[in-house]
Amino acid sequence: MRTVGVEEELLVVDPSGTPVPLGPEALAVASRRGEGETPEEHERAADGQAPGHLVPELKQEQLELGSRVCTGLDEVARELRFWRGRADAAARVVGARVAALASSPVAVDPEPTPGERYAAMEERFGLIATDQLTCGCHVHVSVDGDEEGVAVLDRIRVWLPVLTALTANSPFWLGRDSGYASYRSQAWNRWPSSGPTELFGDAATYTRVVQDLVATQTIVDAGQVYFDARLSQTWPTVEVRVADVALRVEDAVTHAGLVRALVDTAAGEWRQGRPAPAVRGEVLRVAAWRAGRSGTAGDLVHPLTGRPAPAGEVVAALLAHVRPALEASGDRPVVEEGVTAVLGRGTGADLQRRVHRETGDLAAVVRAAVDLTVGE
Repeated sequence: MRTVGVEEELLVVDPSGTPVPLGPEALAVASRRGEGETPEEHERAADGQAPGHLVPELKQEQLELGSRVCTGLDEVARELRFWRGRADAAARVVGARVAALASSPVAVDPEPTPGERYAAMEERFGLIATDQLTCGCHVHVSVDGDEEGVAVLDRIRVWLPVLTALTANSPFWLGRDSGYASYRSQAWNRWPSSGPTELFGDAATYTRVVQDLVATQTIVDAGQVYFDARLSQTWPTVEVRVADVALRVEDAVTHAGLVRALVDTAAGEWRQGRPAPAVRGEVLRVAAWRAGRSGTAGDLVHPLTGRPAPAGEVVAALLAHVRPALEASGDRPVVEEGVTAVLGRGTGADLQRRVHRETGDLAAVVRAAVDLTVGE
């Protein structure tokens, strides 16, 4: 059984629904309880964050949580509920709440979190960094070494846009309807090191590409290699980074199960000597754009044909692709039920737009998200 861990970024909002720069203060509360790191503590940490922790993010209007290493999806669910609750409890102490929204529906001028690394990013990247207030969900799945990890990266890349569509939860951008289901995916891909990758072939090539990117002195460090999926610098895992943070814990659990099944399927194909799909990066970038544009409400680019197909058909192809892995792990009932729920009731983006149609109030969208984030 491959282990899995989840990192989620959350917005810190006031009772009205407006993001507020109280993340560092909330982290100070969590730090005193032994549950988090202040920005200063995080800046000094050399080996990456410990699992099961609250840490700062690029903006003061954010918190990031990390689950412990889990084996079962039931553990993932418990971890996410626990750490979302801890994040919200810390935020409440400073007069705020947390919301699992991948972008802010309400207009806000976000404030950078203190620290040399974040300051370097703000100075180097200008408006890309200044405006970047997005919250994603990153899933780590264990691999048996870098060679297996790179083989996995080469084989899952064609399926990642489907995950973006299923997790879309950012239709509004700073006071406006973006026209996208996942505008976070569009805003995020302004970073020069983000997006889909070409085939690597082996670990040596992957390492060389990362070194070459750092050598350009464009990105701040190797941690800013923002590939859609990458090898973790800290843990023996593949890290998949394409998802919006999920409003509901159960949707995050479904996503984690799909990612683990994709990784296990890809590793099996590699061991069997099956080649990675030779799909160009340009096609993957278009597929990712379409996934962010319509989520599950329109056509997606089918990974097996490269042609448009209804989202339900493409999601069914994903489930068929990973079904043996889901059965082997025992995750099939949870994941298939979760996918059916998303396709039936819609994504987080669909819910946000529905609340806005009913209320005409973007702040009401945020308040509804707070309730779903912590399960009230």
